[in-house]
Amino acid sequence: MDSSDHLIWSWLYFGSLWLIRIVMTVIVPMRRSPAAAKGWLLLIFFEPWFGLVAYLTLGRLGMPSWRREQLSELPKALAPVLKRLREHPNVFEPKLDDDCTPAVRLARNLGQMPILGGNDAEILVQYDAIIDRLIADIDASVHHVHLLFYIFADDATGRKVEQALVRAVGRGVHCRVLIDALGSRPAFKKLTPRLLAAGVQVHAMLPIGLFRRKSARMDLRNHRKIAVIDGRVGYTGSQNLVDSTFKPGIVYEELVARVTGPIVLELQYVFVADWYLETEEVLNTDDIFPNPLLTGTTPAQTLPSGPVFPMENNQRLIVALVHGARHRIVITTPYFIPDEALLQALQTAVARGVDVRLIVSKKPDQLLVGLAQCSYYDDLLDAGVAIHQYTENFLHAKHLSVDDDIAVVGSSNMDIRSFALNDEIILIFYDKAVALRLRQEQERYLKGCDVLTLEDRAKCSYARQAAESLARLFSPLL
Repeated sequence: MDSSDHLIWSWLYFGSLWLIRIVMTVIVPMRRSPAAAKGWLLLIFFEPWFGLVAYLTLGRLGMPSWRREQLSELPKALAPVLKRLREHPNVFEPKLDDDCTPAVRLARNLGQMPILGGNDAEILVQYDAIIDRLIADIDASVHHVHLLFYIFADDATGRKVEQALVRAVGRGVHCRVLIDALGSRPAFKKLTPRLLAAGVQVHAMLPIGLFRRKSARMDLRNHRKIAVIDGRVGYTGSQNLVDSTFKPGIVYEELVARVTGPIVLELQYVFVADWYLETEEVLNTDDIFPNPLLTGTTPAQTLPSGPVFPMENNQRLIVALVHGARHRIVITTPYFIPDEALLQALQTAVARGVDVRLIVSKKPDQLLVGLAQCSYYDDLLDAGVAIHQYTENFLHAKHLSVDDDIAVVGSSNMDIRSFALNDEIILIFYDKAVALRLRQEQERYLKGCDVLTLEDRAKCSYARQAAESLARLFSPLL
């Protein structure tokens, strides 16, 4: 190849870089937040070809149309079941104070699930005891066990749950398990084959693969944690089916809600929808959706979120709750990377005289995410938000309380990934007793926290500040 050929290829390469930059400047901002667009364009301008490949792999908006179309068919298939349940006397919408009405209405309009009365809720926090309680409920099952988890590991904890499922199948119980194709990837080598051989139905959620038909995007994950036993008992929260020490040097601390009553049927609906998306099998028998029993007095509501919804459901609700708070907000999350709306809501709440507290772990379990998270601390501290850094374990719990009336527990982090990319699930309890129970756990966390101050932040090295700033630029992509 002579010098003229080299020159031609050099100009072609140089031209391709600018062509990518110019075209993507038009494409990337379409239907995307300014922060997310800025992150993608920054990557593309620095590394055009790498950025283009990454965008085509990870950056396209939303779920494919076939998943949306498939999901739209489910309400039709479940119409008889839903009609029967709506007419059942134990399915009712309780009367609440006017202060809670906007949140109830918003959650219903976003997730299409009503508030239901007659429930009982327990807040569980001891890691191994949560697993043991779940196993006890599986051992008591008579018809079905449904598990949907981001991580189901082939370790001591996972094998305990596996053995409970095998025992249940031996009694004639139908066991169905959904696990995320990426989060539970190691389990597909040994754990999944063992479950299948025992008669447990196991399917991967959002499977990925270069040549796979209807392959999912790698960054769109099903991050939900749901267990439903016989349509009578339900679990959701932050805990996966994995050892608390599954990452070296880190011990995870969790919080899970165990519920009974009509609200379990809403958790069941979310499981059934995900099962249908992955298997095209409709679970619509009376045993799957039994007539509900009244087990308590707690009003509760389920809110699913994810790319199949037209809006970021969990983000909309959380921002609305912050704006509606009158006295106190306590947010507990392992990952805090807020979008502009949530950041402004928290700042505005403090300006209104609301006591706003953020509880996070002092030691991160992901370096880049931890750096991006810290980059927001100065803005929060300047506004008057109290930041408490938990030192005893890695606090993986995900919940918030608003005043003395509302408690939110689920799988959603307070970050852009959970708001926009992941399938998540949260339970909203409009109940003073549940809010008080959650407050007790929050007070326990606070005793094990260091309070972060602006003086502490001023001690950060210039290198640390630079790393945080760089990570923040890419926070919409994390």
